[in-house]
Amino acid sequence: MANLLRFPLQALNYFLFMALIGYFSTAPSYTHLEGDLSQVTLAFGHAGESLEPCRQLSPEELLKLAPNMRKPMDCPRERSPVVVELLMDGEMLLEVTANPTGLFGDGSVDIFRSVRVPTGRHTFEVRMNDNVRIDGYTHQASHEAELERARLLVVDFTPEPGFGFR
Repeated sequence: MANLLRFPLQALNYFLFMALIGYFSTAPSYTHLEGDLSQVTLAFGHAGESLEPCRQLSPEELLKLAPNMRKPMDCPRERSPVVVELLMDGEMLLEVTANPTGLFGDGSVDIFRSVRVPTGRHTFEVRMNDNVRIDGYTHQASHEAELERARLLVVDFTPEPGFGFR
């Protein structure tokens, strides 16, 4: 008797499982960006400059150190926080201050922020200060873009070329 019910119940289980998968593959519907919106994403990782510059140790200071610790330069590990501003048509979209990671505040920061903006032609400006010893911005760029419906504009950063808009 158990063998007679085994196969129909197994087929019923498979049917219910496939029907559930089939339903959730098409419903409920999902729209990433509704209406006439686009998205601007600021995404990059960067290490700020050292808080203090390296300095030359005097011979007296070197003699106070253990022999295996005697190096002529003393370079503090702590890094500056990274301050980033993203403006669209002269108005602030994002303002991020990221403190360095790590036990000694010597790591890099990872920034990932997104904001939804209306479609159309816009001028973007991004500014960053990664050195607390310098007033103003150490890196900046501007870009004009035509944002279409549901378009994603990514602003990234690499030290050599600077900010990129993709």
